[in-house]
Amino acid sequence: MLLRCGGLERSYADVAAIQDRMAQALRAAGARPGDRVAAFFPNCHLFLAAYYAALKADLALVPMNLRLAPAERDAVLERGGARFLLGTPALLPTADLVHADGWVLASPSPDDPRDPPAGPEEGFLLYFTSGTTGDPKGVVLTRGNLEAHAAMTLEALRFSERDTWLHAAPMFHLADAWAIFTATAAGAGHAFLPRWDAREAVALVRDAGVTLTNLVPSMIPDFLDAAAAAPGATASLRLLMSGGSPIAPALVERIETTLGCEYLQTYGLTETSPFLTLSFLDEDERLLPGPERWRRLGRTGRAAPGIALRVVQPAASAAFTDVRADDREVGEVVVRGATVTPGYWLDQEATSQAFLGGWFHTGDLGTLDARGSVQLVDRAKDVIVSGGETVYSVEVERALLAHPAVREAAVFAVPDDRFGEAVRAAVVLQPGTAPAEAAALRDFCRERIAGYKCPRTIDLVEALPRTGSGKIDKKQLREPFWRGRDRRIS
Repeated sequence: MLLRCGGLERSYADVAAIQDRMAQALRAAGARPGDRVAAFFPNCHLFLAAYYAALKADLALVPMNLRLAPAERDAVLERGGARFLLGTPALLPTADLVHADGWVLASPSPDDPRDPPAGPEEGFLLYFTSGTTGDPKGVVLTRGNLEAHAAMTLEALRFSERDTWLHAAPMFHLADAWAIFTATAAGAGHAFLPRWDAREAVALVRDAGVTLTNLVPSMIPDFLDAAAAAPGATASLRLLMSGGSPIAPALVERIETTLGCEYLQTYGLTETSPFLTLSFLDEDERLLPGPERWRRLGRTGRAAPGIALRVVQPAASAAFTDVRADDREVGEVVVRGATVTPGYWLDQEATSQAFLGGWFHTGDLGTLDARGSVQLVDRAKDVIVSGGETVYSVEVERALLAHPAVREAAVFAVPDDRFGEAVRAAVVLQPGTAPAEAAALRDFCRERIAGYKCPRTIDLVEALPRTGSGKIDKKQLREPFWRGRDRRIS
């Protein structure tokens, strides 16, 4: 199969040769097993080659979030201890080596006579989390983690050499990067979209015969609009996936009717390579009426093959018990499996805390139904406690997303002198729809959820802030309201 990048087609042999030249250049520059190599690439075939070059040379690749501010970028480079920078000339204008293939190599750090910090014996990946709930941590993913995840997704998603994957979400994040290994292992094609543009994505699906992809939820409405304006352009798609935030059943319906392909909700973390659950339906569930089928497809889903998953109480504890499988009792999701990170880079305290009781604690709260399907209700640190009542932000977001005029919603806590915390929401409205006022949206919520859960204030905004992976950045939304306070909860 071919790799389509920038209007040109390349073979696997072409990219393997680039990979070899990158690995040779790194060795010639003095790279030693375990050294960290920071990668600065847009979505392109060179980024795919860099992933494999680092693993081949037993190095640790640090995929760099291109949306970071300079100070944030420098902090990641320092914390990761990157000795080499690999990227494109536009992103690394000062380089020691400029290669004819279109990539450059720089050495920002002088040779260090000390041994590199201990890591896996073979090459590995080092991802720095987006930091929506605190300071970013370096997540180590070993070769074994990557191989286990590729094997699982090859089978679960029925990847084959007849498929072509669209790299639309950023390849510096595991929202897309996992597919580098799975699609390559299947011998499938790759199509690279260097920056998100819905019309260009639809055109690339058509031109490359894309069969499956993963989109951040915020990308989906624009993609559907572009697909509707180009009848037949997305006919090759067999599967559209998304994860990272709730999806309304109405949007699942629109995916089916506009694209005519299967939809799959996923859930996972950088620490788990990433997938933990998939929302595939059983045969009998596929026969359900549309609204119920769309609702179930939008759930978090059942544990992926090879993942042991529990929902337990209390959260963040070394001793815990399972919640009742009644889809009502809330607990923390804890997991085990071959795809789970061995720990955080040079942070034994964070590693120990994450593995209390021998299970990896996700920090996500959810319920479990009798079919073993998880439904996330919140991040543990995003829970709102107002007047002694617990409010799960995802539940409120789902209520808002049910309104036809709402495109996106983010619910978060703000300080309140009387109730401790109050529920506040930021909402993006659908373009071209009748405008909805905040008061009408609050009334809409009250018809669906308890009054104490409804946002006291709804801000109508043009766009929501995003992390590097495309997730809504609630930390940025909350910060102005909590600034000057000693703590971020009341």
